[in-house]
Amino acid sequence: MHPPHPDPLPGGERGIAPGGRRAGTRILSTLPGWPLLVGLLVLLPVLRLLWEAGDPAVLGRVLNSPATWRATTNSIAIAAGATLAAALIGGPFALLIGLTNLRARTAMSFALILPLMIPPQIVAMAWTHLAGSGSPILKPLGLAPPVGTANPVQSSAGMILVMGIEHAPLVFLALRAALRAIPGDVLEAARASGAGPWRAVRGVVLPLCLPGLVAGLAMAFVAALGNFGVPALLGVPAGIPMLPTLIYRRLAGFGPSALPEVAVLAALIGLVACLGIALQTILQARIASRLPGGARPLAELPLGATRAPVELLAWGVLALLVAAPLTALMATSLVSVYGLPIGFGTLTLGHYREVLALDQVGRAFANSLLLSGSAAALLALLAVPLAHAMALSGGRGRIARAVGVLVELPHAVPGVVLGIGCILLFLKPLPGLGVSLYGTLWIILAAYLVRFLPLALRPVQAACAALDPTVEEAARALGAGPLRRLVTVVAPLVAPAAAAGGLLVFLTAFNELTVSILLWSQGRETLGVVVYALEEGGSPTLGAALGVIAILVVLAAMLAAGRFGRRLPPGVVPWRN
Repeated sequence: MHPPHPDPLPGGERGIAPGGRRAGTRILSTLPGWPLLVGLLVLLPVLRLLWEAGDPAVLGRVLNSPATWRATTNSIAIAAGATLAAALIGGPFALLIGLTNLRARTAMSFALILPLMIPPQIVAMAWTHLAGSGSPILKPLGLAPPVGTANPVQSSAGMILVMGIEHAPLVFLALRAALRAIPGDVLEAARASGAGPWRAVRGVVLPLCLPGLVAGLAMAFVAALGNFGVPALLGVPAGIPMLPTLIYRRLAGFGPSALPEVAVLAALIGLVACLGIALQTILQARIASRLPGGARPLAELPLGATRAPVELLAWGVLALLVAAPLTALMATSLVSVYGLPIGFGTLTLGHYREVLALDQVGRAFANSLLLSGSAAALLALLAVPLAHAMALSGGRGRIARAVGVLVELPHAVPGVVLGIGCILLFLKPLPGLGVSLYGTLWIILAAYLVRFLPLALRPVQAACAALDPTVEEAARALGAGPLRRLVTVVAPLVAPAAAAGGLLVFLTAFNELTVSILLWSQGRETLGVVVYALEEGGSPTLGAALGVIAILVVLAAMLAAGRFGRRLPPGVVPWRN
C-alpha cells in the first residue's frame, strides 16, 4: 500500500498543487508516446506466440492428442491443490503477522518469503533429499522410507505440498497488504458496538480482506501453473506429465520443428492462466469494499498469555517447511557419499571444490551474473522515466492505464509462454539488421527484460506516488523542462527505490529456470539450468553443493535489499514490516 500523500493543498484536490497533476498530464501528452511503445514492445513475444498458435491444422492436431489433455488436467488439478496449500500456509501467517503483537515479525516474514526467492528446482531438490531413503536428517532417526521405495515427494501430493510452500508467500503478501489498507477506525467501531477483538476480526476485518486473499490465490495459481522446476524434478520421475514439462520435452526432442505444436501448448497454459486472472477480477469486483484512505492502521491485537505458544508454533511450522529441507540440502552437499549418515567421518567440502572446478559451472555463474546484473541495471534505469511518466497522469490517463496492462501481462502469464514467444520472435534474423538472437545469451536477456520489468517498476511507482508534487513544480517554475526535472529532481529522490527494484530483479533472474531452460544453448548455460542438469543427471551431491552456493547468493542479495528498507515506501522490500 502506498503511503498517503501530504495534506491537501489549496486548490481542492488532495496532494495536488495548482497545475500539479493537470500540468503533469499535459507533460505526459507531450511525450512522444514512448511509454505506450515500451508496453507494446513488451507484448511482442506474446503476440507472436498467439499468431503461431492460430494455425488450424496444428491446433487440431495438438488438441486431439490425449497427451495434451492428460498434461492439462494434471496441471490444473495440481495447481489448484498447490493454491489451496498456499492459502492454508500463507493466510494464517498473514493474519498473525498483520494483526497481532507477535515478536520478530520481520524475521518471520523473511523466513516465510525465502522459498519464493529460492529457485523452484532447488526447493524441489531440497525436499527430495529430505524425504528420500538417503535423507541425512530422517535416516538417522529411522524415519526415512526403505531403500528402493519411491520418494514420497515425487508424486502429485508431493508437488502440491512443495509448490504450496513455494507460493504461500504470494498469498501472505497479498493478504498482508489488504490488512494494511484497512483503517483502524473500522475495527474500533466494531469494538465500540460491543464486539470482542476476535469477533470484530471475524465479522469486519476478514470480509474486508477478501479481495486481497482472492488476488493472492490467483497469483499462486498462475505461478503453480507455469512452474517448471518442481514438475521436472518431482513429476517426471513419477510419470506425471504437466504442460511445462511436456513443452520442454517436445522442444528438446524435436528442436525448432516442434515450435508450432509447443506454441499451441504454451497458448493453452496462457489461456488457463488468463481465465484464472479473469475469475480473480470478477470475484474482486463482487466483494471489493470502498475504504477511506489516509486513516491510521489497525492496532495490534494482544495475544496475552498465548503469545509465547503461538510464536513457538509459528517458528515450528517454519522450521519444518523451510529450515528442514534446506538443512537436508546442505547436509547432502557435505556428506562424502550420498546416502551415508552424516558425521565427523563422512563430512567433506570436496563436492564444493569439485563443482566449482567444472567448466560449465564457471560459465553458468558468469552468464547468470551477466544476465541478471544487466537486466537489473537496465530495468532500474528504465523504471524511473516510465514510472514518472505514468505517475504524472495520476494513473488516470489512457496511456498510463494501457502501459500498466501491457507491462504486467508478460509477468502475469507463466514464463513458459514468454519463453516460446521469444523463440518464435527471435528465431529469424531481426528485420533490417540481419542479426539473429536465437542461440545467444541476448535472447535470454531480452526475455528477462520483458519478464521482470514489473518487478523493477513497482517500487519506483510507489516512490513516485509518495513524492511531494510541489518539489517538481518548483523546478518547473524555474524553467526546468521535463527531461531536466526527471534527471535532477525525480531520479535522485527515487534512486533508492530503483536500486531496490533492481535487486529484486537480480534475485529473481539469477537462478531463473522456467524461461532459460527453453532458451539456453551449449556454452550459454545459466546457473538454474546447470543445477537442474546435475540433479537430473544423477549427481545429487554436486547439485546440492551448487544449490547451497546459489542460496547463499540469494541470501546476500536479500540482505542487501533489506538495507534499503527504511528509506523506501512500505511494501517495496516485502519481508519488512
